[in-house]
Amino acid sequence: MKDSVAIIGMGCSKFGERWDCGISDLMLESVSEAYKDAGVGPQDIEAVFYGNGFAHGVAATAVADTLKLDGVPIFRNENYCTSGHIALIEAILAVASGKYKVVMALGAEKLKDTGYPGLGVGRGTSTVMEARRTAPGSFALIGTRYFHEYGLSYEEGRSTIGKIAVKNHKNGMLSPRAHFHKEITLDDVLNAPMIASPLGLFDCCGNSDGSACAIITTAEIAKSFRDDPIYVKGFGSAMDGYSPLYKPNFSWTSFGALVNSSKSAYEMAGIKNPREEIDIAEVHDCFSVTEMLIYEDFGFSERGKAREDIENGFFELDGGLPVNTDGGLKCFGHPVGASGIRMTYEIYKQLQHKVDNPNRQVKNATRGLSHTFGGPPQISALLILGNEKG
Repeated sequence: MKDSVAIIGMGCSKFGERWDCGISDLMLESVSEAYKDAGVGPQDIEAVFYGNGFAHGVAATAVADTLKLDGVPIFRNENYCTSGHIALIEAILAVASGKYKVVMALGAEKLKDTGYPGLGVGRGTSTVMEARRTAPGSFALIGTRYFHEYGLSYEEGRSTIGKIAVKNHKNGMLSPRAHFHKEITLDDVLNAPMIASPLGLFDCCGNSDGSACAIITTAEIAKSFRDDPIYVKGFGSAMDGYSPLYKPNFSWTSFGALVNSSKSAYEMAGIKNPREEIDIAEVHDCFSVTEMLIYEDFGFSERGKAREDIENGFFELDGGLPVNTDGGLKCFGHPVGASGIRMTYEIYKQLQHKVDNPNRQVKNATRGLSHTFGGPPQISALLILGNEKG
């Protein structure tokens, strides 16, 4: 599978509160850019794989109505926050199988029109076991347990994860398409309104509208479209058999879906030491504490040592392994079905050395990782890409 499929074009809309347009307009922004980037048109697309959480109609009718791809199969998936990555993986598998030569992976979401509250007032699939559960309430438990397990005081723990929010906001200032452009200080983070202790306002990502698109083909013919295709080195996805929240003695400092999905992707890509072999990563920073946990479950940091790497700036733009170089979910917001492909767009551009703001470009990047994590959380999906075969 490694190096058998390539991305030859991508597009990404402006993310934000897009009251000026509908979901079709968002799709057209990203798809038009991807067509131009790949040098293809609608006549070349043999199938579409669509990631979307809030259908805006039924099935994939919003895509069919917008793109006018008459007679072309369009497959929609909803897999919590990983829907965009699942669409990419489905597209890669479809090309690798030999069924199709050129396909599209598309993610789009128009959350602001739905009234979806994001921070939430209580939800869950079980009215008994998950009554009043909220996303920040669930992820806050990670922080509380992590601080206890590794001997951080409440103040030390809040300061540690707060530096992740400061980093991502600093990077987001360099991203023209991000929703939020606001550089913040650690004092801003620590003095912000509390959402679910230990997570304050700036530890949480917001909701937004957005769309992103990828054109995918075989590695064999990729260079007939462009000189600098980006090759798929590996992918992984894993879903816990049931919500970790229900597991007796669940640690809250590691998630099986994160460990298993990254292990699968590393094996496919031939990566033994991700800390040294990955040049850049976009990971799921729905909350600052989630990004810290991913550092350890993905092998970027040793167990219990993420704090040292954060303090030493290892994940900063000029650090050993820059993470969320475009500002991440913290600055783009999280239009669920679009996020995974938007994060892959950043890796794609970084590996081509064509980032829209040169001040954000990671020098000499050759291999990158994009990732999303969804559900209670329960499912994880990631891609590893490279700019050369082998």
